[in-house]
Amino acid sequence: MLSKNKIKYIRALELKKNRREEQAFVAEGHKLVGDLLGYFPCKLLLATSHWLDANPTVAADEIIEVTQDELTRASLQKTPQEVLAVFSQPVYDLNPEVLKNSLCLALDDVQDPGNLGTIIRLADWFGIEHIFCSAGTADVYNPKTVQATMGALARVKVHYCSLPQLIRELDGIPVYGTFLNGNTIYSEPLSAHGLIVMGNEGKGVSPEVEKLVNKKLYIPNYPQERITSESLNVAIATAVVCAEFRRRLSV
Repeated sequence: MLSKNKIKYIRALELKKNRREEQAFVAEGHKLVGDLLGYFPCKLLLATSHWLDANPTVAADEIIEVTQDELTRASLQKTPQEVLAVFSQPVYDLNPEVLKNSLCLALDDVQDPGNLGTIIRLADWFGIEHIFCSAGTADVYNPKTVQATMGALARVKVHYCSLPQLIRELDGIPVYGTFLNGNTIYSEPLSAHGLIVMGNEGKGVSPEVEKLVNKKLYIPNYPQERITSESLNVAIATAVVCAEFRRRLSV
């Protein structure tokens, strides 16, 4: 039997302050929960008998068999899918040294949870294992962000820090950023390691961070003389940039 207190606890995790206090986050659905179970400790798992029969070896601190109606009352989703899990938030070491040997992303006040989740999923696809976020960037454990990652959260480490401070420590490491006054990405030399900075949805990269970017890139529209949209969505721009960096490695 699912108690009212358990439902209240789960639904409280929709708020950032409660997620911080509990150091926990919610994930829902077959694939997402299945992907995360092998990576993060599971504090609480609610599932229908059908899901539990199909996953007999699942491990969690507490497992409650629920009806679909009970799951619907606890869920943060409009259409819950048989399983909901509360996971512990991981604690990662913030080590700038990874930028010397790999390509990483930095997000400067990306505020939409869906954009953040999509970028994490893109990073996973392109083999980028670390994302450094400003304090103003959306919370990675927002339920909308978690769902949008489609399980990529298990393989991509997300760190929150002062981006200017981080970049100042990167002596000799290339720092890329996308700007309307940058050089076209298709003709600029690109490194296999370093930091790619993506900016806020409306304001772009902040002036403080822009001063520290040493390689400005531009994604040209086509044809360039055509009147077009003012800019690309930050997640789409991230996809274009990451694809071009990885394409260079395979040439």
